[in-house]
Amino acid sequence: MKKHNFSAGPCILPQEVMVKASEAVIELDDIGLSLIEISHRSKEFVAIMEEARSLALELLGLEGKGYQALFLQGGASTQFITVAYNLLESKAGYVNTGTWSDKAIKEARLFGEIIEVASSKDKNYNYIPKGYGIANDLDYLHLTSNNTIFGTQIKEFPTTQVPLVCDMSSDIFSRQLDFTKFDLIYAGAQKNMGPAGTTLIVVKEDLLGNVSRKIPSMLDYQVHIGKDSMFNTPPVFAVYVSLLTMRWLKDMGGIPTIEEINEKKANLLYSEIDLNPMFQGFAKTEDRSHMNATFTLADESVKDTFDAMWKEAGINGLNGHRSVGGYRASMYNALTLESVGVLVDVMSDLERKG
Repeated sequence: MKKHNFSAGPCILPQEVMVKASEAVIELDDIGLSLIEISHRSKEFVAIMEEARSLALELLGLEGKGYQALFLQGGASTQFITVAYNLLESKAGYVNTGTWSDKAIKEARLFGEIIEVASSKDKNYNYIPKGYGIANDLDYLHLTSNNTIFGTQIKEFPTTQVPLVCDMSSDIFSRQLDFTKFDLIYAGAQKNMGPAGTTLIVVKEDLLGNVSRKIPSMLDYQVHIGKDSMFNTPPVFAVYVSLLTMRWLKDMGGIPTIEEINEKKANLLYSEIDLNPMFQGFAKTEDRSHMNATFTLADESVKDTFDAMWKEAGINGLNGHRSVGGYRASMYNALTLESVGVLVDVMSDLERKG
């Protein structure tokens, strides 16, 4: 039985993408070779990389607007240091909304002064700070759009006079935004795009080349742009699966369509959390993530019963992060409304038994 996969990442991918990717591992497009054994300089893979970079910009509405898309290695964690290497000359501002923001701040402090312009650490990151001031002399402001561990999500992004950088690893391609507000976006693939192994970077080209330090080639965005995102051997499989997933998203109607589906999934689950006395939500209501719903049991004595019930229903990956405890239902793009319905039914059954 195919399980209902609520894992926070690596996570669920569209079934048709999995089928196409598995076929390509045996043979790519009838060329007599496997995807994972062809040269990254072959015309077949060059075409894959070109389409992936172009399609990323198309889906975000950034085509012809001065942006470049790159597919690099090292995960979002490498981008914590790469962003600072390329952009931080003297000082930058960071909004601290969780574990990943905290790690990004730690890495950036190796290069210059970092100002925490706002933080939700005082409440164990269960809300998004608002109404904070942004100095005009910052090299950039860094945000994390969605916080997988704590289940919060920025709903309104600030208007700034300084470049805006955003880690969108866990909600990229999930909702409509004016992406031209951002000067640099980065996102690990393993949430809404593909398997772990590649990271999407979308950067406004005129943002680069303004720091005085020498940047190592592997961490220099301009080097990767100059080499069409193939300065070194790229993660071929991860890029290909990301391309398949972006094609799947485009074919269904793009971000506007998936946003409607994601809202239905989130509304269904949060409604159950709010109405069912057996459960309590963790994140503040106005800041709840549509990607990661965090919740706990009102009575821990029924934990063993509930755990047995959701596992029996074929649900996977529901345990919460140790920082929060309880449960976390990750509802990335490929998770179906049907799967959310299965979880809600189990939660309702627990109330009836209680």
